[in-house]
Amino acid sequence: MDFAKLRNVVVGLAIGVVAGIGGYTFIYARGYSYMTDDPQACVNCHVMREQYDGWINSSHRSVATCNDCHTPAGAVGKYVTKARNGFWHSFYFTTGRFPEPIRITGHNREVAEQSCRKCHSELTESIEGPHRQAGASSCLRCHDTVGHRTRK
Repeated sequence: MDFAKLRNVVVGLAIGVVAGIGGYTFIYARGYSYMTDDPQACVNCHVMREQYDGWINSSHRSVATCNDCHTPAGAVGKYVTKARNGFWHSFYFTTGRFPEPIRITGHNREVAEQSCRKCHSELTESIEGPHRQAGASSCLRCHDTVGHRTRK
């Protein structure tokens, strides 16, 4: 067998192995559920149970799902954020290298902050006034448990 044919076989085999393992992992971990807006997807991983239970008991349950607060507006931003978070959540959960209790990242905190401001714009504008300085106030600094009342 010449080198080109051998290389094609090895590349094909590698792609098949990666696709097979990836497909199995996607199905086993219910990866398809993360493409929906169903909050049940957030508890596929047991470390999110406390946050989900907190959301169930919060006032936001009747007006917002996880994606409303934790992904940016628009399909591209939403699915890029979901893909990014899904990869890192899978990595940290698989390796067991996540802090207890879990913590929100800086990027995801900013997404949540902007979601607060989008839904509550009249209130935040009246509090801050027309001369708001960027970064001068934060909804989440005082209201970090509103969306899902977790124990602190």
